[in-house]
Amino acid sequence: MASAPAPKSVEIAIVGAGIVGLATAFRLAGEGHEVLLIDPNEPGSGASFGNAGTIAEYACMPVGNPGVLRALPKLLLDPDSPFALRWTALVQLAPWLIRFVRQSLPAATRANALALAGLLGEALSAWEEMAAEAGVADLLRRNGCIYIYRREGDFAAAAGGRAMRAKFGVHQEVLTAEQVAALEPSLANASIQGLFFPDSINVSDPKAVMQRLAAAAADRGVHLLRAKVTGLTAHAGGVRLSGRDLDITTRKVVIAAGARSRVLAAQAGDRIPLDTERGYHLEFPTAAPLLNRPVCPVDLGFYMTPMEGRLRVAGTVELGLLTAPPNPRRLALLDRGVRQFFPDLGRPSSEWLGFRPSLPDSRPVIGPSRRTPGVIHAFGHGHLGLTLAPITARLVADVIAGRDNPACAAPFAADRF
Repeated sequence: MASAPAPKSVEIAIVGAGIVGLATAFRLAGEGHEVLLIDPNEPGSGASFGNAGTIAEYACMPVGNPGVLRALPKLLLDPDSPFALRWTALVQLAPWLIRFVRQSLPAATRANALALAGLLGEALSAWEEMAAEAGVADLLRRNGCIYIYRREGDFAAAAGGRAMRAKFGVHQEVLTAEQVAALEPSLANASIQGLFFPDSINVSDPKAVMQRLAAAAADRGVHLLRAKVTGLTAHAGGVRLSGRDLDITTRKVVIAAGARSRVLAAQAGDRIPLDTERGYHLEFPTAAPLLNRPVCPVDLGFYMTPMEGRLRVAGTVELGLLTAPPNPRRLALLDRGVRQFFPDLGRPSSEWLGFRPSLPDSRPVIGPSRRTPGVIHAFGHGHLGLTLAPITARLVADVIAGRDNPACAAPFAADRF
């Protein structure tokens, strides 16, 4: 998608060309709207590129939950835990952490899981619909996903999550160690139990998906402007966006800038407690796939996902800031972890750090600004940006068209904070 000259005005501007912005642009252009994507970087080059590649319709359990709350002191004090904190950022993160603790209590966890389950229920069908229209269906793999448990205590501790997913109708199957090995022969003797999500989809190459989706959006008339939006103000009949060599008026603007959305939302009058989870990945070239599907060793907190010609190891949570450099300890943690299963891996072919837009209740913000008419929020998806992108695009299109959609009500509204 080539960058276009900056227009003076446009019907709809989308700030952010990650997977949520791309899916929304593709959807809106398909409904006949004039759409401009604005992003300083290549479309889909951030967290949309570097994620674990899972379309996780089963992932209704919020990051904050009673199990995490009980273990939080130990997790935060151990720099090698799957949930870590950069202590230099503690002062800035303190308000977010206080909210996170409150959202990890049982009643809040149930409410957050219920809200997420409502969105996730149509995630797979929405992805298959968008993939068929955008010409990326061949990059989807329908082999499911497995959680593996190596300790009895971890499996027992996850009982609440299994029960909650069952209550919401998530298709999941408890596996014996032998059943895990039958699905994944390379993991024989690697676990004592497993949990299989047979309906789950993963993508074989996230970068290729982003590139094709961007091209499909361009074919529908979407234009890309490589620029950084730093200012957002109400304007007669719409919204004014400004930045270096940038001055555009638009009837509607969609804020889909991921981890960088908070400042623009604040300029629209919406104080959203958005902060950043820093996610990492390593990739290892493989002559043949080592796994048949994504596998998550629960105690290590990452996914091992087979991709085209490589194995991607992605995940863990590091709470920190956008400006801090990569933490080599987190990359080393991934490297040591994957070698517990595949000790003969060579050197990683790539290392990556990206930023997840994270809210304390694990719910994205989707819907109109409470202060500035014409501004629509579509950010804060945390670990579910890839999964929820087509659903988010549908909800944004409903808002713009004035279609009533109860899914875009209180659970994801900006005024819930």
